[in-house]
Amino acid sequence: MGVEAAGPGPAGTVGRLRIELLGPVRARRGETSFGLGPLRRQAVLAALVLRAPAFVTYGQLLDDVWGGEPPGTGHRVLPSYVYGLRRALDVPGAGPARSVIEGGRGGYRFVPGAARTDLADLAEHTGLARRAKAAGDLEAALDHGGRALELLRGEPLPGLPGPLADSERLRLARLRLALHQDRAECLLLLGRYQDALDSLMAAPPARPHDEPLAALRMRALYGSGRQAEALAVYQETRRLLRDELGVEPGEELRRVHQAVLRREDGLLLGRAPRPGAGGDPHPGSPPRHDHPTDPADPTPRPPAHPGPRRNELPGDTARLVGREAELALLTAPVAPGAVSVATVDGTAGVGKTALVVRAAWTLGDSYPDGCLFVDLHAYGAAHEAVGPQRALRRLLRTVRSSGHELPHESADLDDMPELVSAWRAATSGLRLLLVVDNARSAEQVRPLLPAGPGSRVLVAGRQRLPGLDADLRLTVEPLGPGASVGLFRELIGGSRADREPEAARELALRCGGLPLALRIAGARLQNRPSWTLAFLAGRMSDDTRGLGELRAGDRSVEAAFRMSYEQLAPELRRGFRALGSAPTARFDGLTLAAMLGGSVEEAEAVLEDLVDASLLQEPHPGRYRLHDLVRAHARRLAAEAPLEATADRTAVLRLFTAAGRAASDWGPGAFPDRHAVTEGDAVHGDAVADPAPFPGWAEASAWLDAAGGDLVDVVAFATAAGEYDHACRIAEALVDHLARQGHFHECRTALEHALDHVDLATDPRMASSLRVCLGIVDVYQGRFRQAVAWFTEALRYARRQGDPRDRARAVGGLGVASWPLGRTEEAVGHLTEALSLTAGLDDDWLTGTAHCNLGAIHSRHGRHEAALDHYATALALAEKNGRPRAIGSTLCFAADALAALGRHSEAAELLRRAAELAREAEDVPLRAAGLSQLAAAEHDRGDLRAAVDTHHEALSTLTGRTSTWLEMVVRIRLGGTYAAAGRHAEACREFRTALALPGAEDHPREHARAREALDRSTAHLA
Repeated sequence: MGVEAAGPGPAGTVGRLRIELLGPVRARRGETSFGLGPLRRQAVLAALVLRAPAFVTYGQLLDDVWGGEPPGTGHRVLPSYVYGLRRALDVPGAGPARSVIEGGRGGYRFVPGAARTDLADLAEHTGLARRAKAAGDLEAALDHGGRALELLRGEPLPGLPGPLADSERLRLARLRLALHQDRAECLLLLGRYQDALDSLMAAPPARPHDEPLAALRMRALYGSGRQAEALAVYQETRRLLRDELGVEPGEELRRVHQAVLRREDGLLLGRAPRPGAGGDPHPGSPPRHDHPTDPADPTPRPPAHPGPRRNELPGDTARLVGREAELALLTAPVAPGAVSVATVDGTAGVGKTALVVRAAWTLGDSYPDGCLFVDLHAYGAAHEAVGPQRALRRLLRTVRSSGHELPHESADLDDMPELVSAWRAATSGLRLLLVVDNARSAEQVRPLLPAGPGSRVLVAGRQRLPGLDADLRLTVEPLGPGASVGLFRELIGGSRADREPEAARELALRCGGLPLALRIAGARLQNRPSWTLAFLAGRMSDDTRGLGELRAGDRSVEAAFRMSYEQLAPELRRGFRALGSAPTARFDGLTLAAMLGGSVEEAEAVLEDLVDASLLQEPHPGRYRLHDLVRAHARRLAAEAPLEATADRTAVLRLFTAAGRAASDWGPGAFPDRHAVTEGDAVHGDAVADPAPFPGWAEASAWLDAAGGDLVDVVAFATAAGEYDHACRIAEALVDHLARQGHFHECRTALEHALDHVDLATDPRMASSLRVCLGIVDVYQGRFRQAVAWFTEALRYARRQGDPRDRARAVGGLGVASWPLGRTEEAVGHLTEALSLTAGLDDDWLTGTAHCNLGAIHSRHGRHEAALDHYATALALAEKNGRPRAIGSTLCFAADALAALGRHSEAAELLRRAAELAREAEDVPLRAAGLSQLAAAEHDRGDLRAAVDTHHEALSTLTGRTSTWLEMVVRIRLGGTYAAAGRHAEACREFRTALALPGAEDHPREHARAREALDRSTAHLA
């Protein structure tokens, strides 16, 4: 374990120091044993030995030995334990400088070479056993494996407290099981079938559905002539797998089952070669398939394939949850006559290596000439990287079993073609499974591909490899919520997770479905039993801090991300840092182009390269997103370059402001900025250039639609960054876009959040404008009293700052909100004043709105011709601006007056046009209102059937965001049509539904109409 010494101990000692941890913790020098004191002191020694030669910090020691219940005195308790250990272990008079335990600033370490341990003996015998088995020397494998098992006879570290001792006991238990299985396989290959069964019986209890163990038992039983029992083992294992895991047996166990049914002795009982049994055939020679005829015949038989079969795959120790589909793809049958290549990519920590290793173990027995594993370390330190030359030399040694034929290690790089030729010649007659991990480029992998038909290559890495010909390209995505919780339960135990199911789901969410993050969070909880899941979830509640919490020992999610970042080209690093300043998790090329000051095409090229580097996801073509943890890392990187981040942030916030203004029916002229160029606005030059290349309102609206619910986050992002003016301008600019789509909650949330910070903004008009905007939202929702309150407050601020436009908006708003409340004269006065204030302001939207409302008031009092004059003026202004929504709204007003004049055909024509314009503008409320008015016109013409159908079409457009007032209007009209048709039961249903809508009593006029109509229809039913 790193503390053993090849030479003598310190000068002056008598005999070497030996420490034993595989039973009761003991230490002796020569024949003299030392008392090590209480269990906690022994645990400190075990921790130092197990972690040798590393320097162990105070915090790590406390975690290892005390776990979640550290002593009240903290690390100050450690010197007393170390003092006792030094007294017991050091030679007399050694002093601290020559002690076996070396102290340093903040921790201790066990001096390398100061002692020999039984753990080192175990590792040595285990390694020798496995190497002997791989080389076909089964007797030597049995000898070394038996010595390793002899060392594991007792309970390791008995009674020692602490998470480290617990995990070491678990590791050694797994090793003991693996050694028993290896021993059983060696015995089986030697024809000693009953001894193999005995070894399996002596093994510690395993999972009842352990497939490799079941396969060994079946082979041993078959070799003993007990075919029926072997088949019974398969059936029982299959039943357990289906009942407990919901899966069928894997390919290897199914293959053994078929071999037992067909009595395929060669597959079940084939032996590995012994040294000296005739020499290894040349790797290129054809394989032999000799089958034994007598299992009891001790005569050595030739190998089943040329050369010793090598298996270099790492241990399959990772828990895989939620990867069944990916595993099925990787292990699916492939064409037998060619070399099959599959690439697996994904972001750091998503579990690529665990997946390909599991797939390789599942496939391994199908490749008689061996399973090879190469880690190219492309994402480690530079000195760890393994180039193709070095990888090829090692692979050639593996298949040739010696290196004398290889080009010299120091040969010039020009020897690469020679290496590739040698590798292809050596593998041309072999059927190999090769796993290449941590690959970064196709150029690294291409020379490593074996030449033997039927060979298979699994390549894993963060970078996508479009330059490598592959039969399968698989991107491993983060786990979904259910699978994340499932893996978390596996890691910390179902009982602990089930005690806090909500906290378990929250932690799984915070880990973003990354297995590495889940494993680190699970390890932290395992090492701190006193922590609740909710406590850790609370520590991770902040995105940036949460990333820092995902660190355990030498494992860190952020470190994995940083390795990916540092491998990028400079222009890609610049683009990734810019994304750390993006206000939303989802974005497109225009967003990055605004921040980088370049073209959309250049930005999209950067984004696509970041997708290939697995730092970015592309859930939809042209739309990108950052994984939550990757986004937190990008923000940290952006914070390391504050001036650059400020410029990026300002540019993207200006983009959202410009998009909202371009999409609005108000028109760009309705958004004056007294302080449009502030100190923080200077981006890519001395003045502000328009960063939003939107040809028209439709393109701007579509761009905002793509952002979806993230628009509110943009305002919150701006305030969190101290960009208060931008927050206010964005909230103001988005009102028309959000309100016309019925996103009233999001619109109000953005405005209220901006208003909470308006006193910190430098633009004085925002105090009035944001209140006007809130009043407009209330008007949309039919909440006229609340709207009056907002407009009144806005007018007070507008008068104080002396801005005629904001004063006109507030006054006009008071007029719009007052007349539905019955305050007609007051409304006319306000609307007339608003028209006077807008003269010379070039505010066509406000002028048109005032004319529409004045027309509606005239029409309400029977002055329909006067109303049409106002509507004509408003329509001319709307058509001048070309906004379909403004045109459609004005047409609805005009149609109402025409219907009142009996001009129903003209009214219907206008309403059909208005409904089509509303559909074009994706304005749900306007389309519902237009269709409802059209139905009313059909009703007035006497076409009740058409009116009912059109009313239902209007209802079908309504959503959960539709205002109560509008839905009441539509249902009351539909109920009236039903009543006119004599369908009073259906009419009553509509009136009752209107009265039962949330907030119906807030609309007294409509509420009274529905109540009166219900009473009349109920009377008809009686």
